[in-house]
Amino acid sequence: MVGLVFDSLHTPGTPVATGRRSPGAAATAPGPAAGPAAAPGRRPGTVRFEAVSKTYPSAAGPVRALDSVDLAIPAGAIFGIIGRSGAGKSSLLRMVNRLEAPTSGRVLVDGAPVDALDTDGLVALRRRVGMIFQHFNLLAAKTVRQNVALPLTVAGVPRSAIGPRVAEALRLVGLEDKADTYPSRLSGGQKQRVGIARALVSDPEILLCDEATSALDPETTLAILDLLRDINRRLGITIILITHEMHVIREICSDVVVLERGRVVETGPVWRVFGAPEHPTTQALLEPLTRGLPPDLADRLQPLPTPGGSAILRITWAGQGTPDLSGLAVAAGTPVRLLQAGIERIQGHAVGRMLVAVPGADPDVEARLRALGGAVERLGYVAPEAEAG
Repeated sequence: MVGLVFDSLHTPGTPVATGRRSPGAAATAPGPAAGPAAAPGRRPGTVRFEAVSKTYPSAAGPVRALDSVDLAIPAGAIFGIIGRSGAGKSSLLRMVNRLEAPTSGRVLVDGAPVDALDTDGLVALRRRVGMIFQHFNLLAAKTVRQNVALPLTVAGVPRSAIGPRVAEALRLVGLEDKADTYPSRLSGGQKQRVGIARALVSDPEILLCDEATSALDPETTLAILDLLRDINRRLGITIILITHEMHVIREICSDVVVLERGRVVETGPVWRVFGAPEHPTTQALLEPLTRGLPPDLADRLQPLPTPGGSAILRITWAGQGTPDLSGLAVAAGTPVRLLQAGIERIQGHAVGRMLVAVPGADPDVEARLRALGGAVERLGYVAPEAEAG
């Protein structure tokens, strides 16, 4: 399946992403007034937040949703924004297409400040920035075909051009056989695919995903994430998604920013943030995905060594090569018992944790194990019967 391109909705002078093709001259129509466009030779779809703050009025006084956010999102990235409820994720996302305006600071799309756009420029921007929602936002009285066609109808695209575009969008999301079905007869995953097709039919350069999988079951969530990844690969669209689910970030994103009370507390490649989270908020969000100390050991963990007992060490890998198991005992200089381990590869990097027990209270064993790569932390000590099972 080839990528989508709908030249009639591209603003004059706005380059089409590499790898897309036009469905033909019959699909063209006069474009709207120009919004921000990428510089010549530069791939479209960059977003930058410069010292962005947002304050909302309330009866109890002003509420600051965002506080001096600086962030750069490159073209073609799948970029995740994560945080607890109320962290400011939605406010930040909705500034890209100016559904929200910053109280201070600037938002730039392809280097052009969004706040400087006039009405025609804002309309053009919103046709270049697609959006999908948690609860699909489909019109119940319209068929799948009519829901997907809606942005083109509103934009005044000729009827003869709408059909081919809608058909191609539905093929891309795998719903060409549901074109005349009403939303009430679709599953949640199918409804979200319709929402994605509707967002793509205007050939956007940026796709905003507002908790797009939160209303879906785990299996459907993975299918939708696979679809978004495929769309990014085929079309080169920049995807920005917000979520409170770390597993969604792990599955699809290349980079992530963590928000807490409107501030950026951590950002970086997903493999690094997952492998070595630095901020307590990130660590708390990752807790459901990490296997902590087994309860039977946690209940018996002591701060001081016990005669004949063991020290419990946690070894963490974040980007280094996979651990050499055969070399653990050699490096430690003492027998090593493996209690628990979980290692995966994220973006080609080994990320994981290993829980081991070593005899005695040798204070230098951590330093010797660090020679293998990874971080080593002594959690405490247990008596022999505590770790025998």
